[in-house]
Amino acid sequence: MSGSVKSYRDLLIWQKGMAIVDEVYKITKALPKEEVFGLTSQIKRSSVSIPSNIAEGWGRDSSQSYRHFLRIARGSLFELETQLEISKKQGFLESHELNNVFGLITEESKMITAFINSIKDK
Repeated sequence: MSGSVKSYRDLLIWQKGMAIVDEVYKITKALPKEEVFGLTSQIKRSSVSIPSNIAEGWGRDSSQSYRHFLRIARGSLFELETQLEISKKQGFLESHELNNVFGLITEESKMITAFINSIKDK
């Protein structure tokens, strides 16, 4: 890791993951109340999983393990994207409500992939 990175909190991918969580919590307020234990809960869980797995991987003792947790974070990102698409197709959310979060998801996906590829074996 770079000398300026002292904690997972310094990682741009973690910060972007946190921004995704913030955006998701805002937009899920518009989902129907009957979805609170269904789609709303799933969307929130998958968004929270992104920065959580980035942080958990940081605390692991090997590069291989860290890449594993980053791949889990990327999987949660794709899961979130799918759940948001379902919300749109069901008419719960409009495209314009999702533009910002979809942009963040695209950026985060590229950043996680690049970060995974940059981690060298110890």
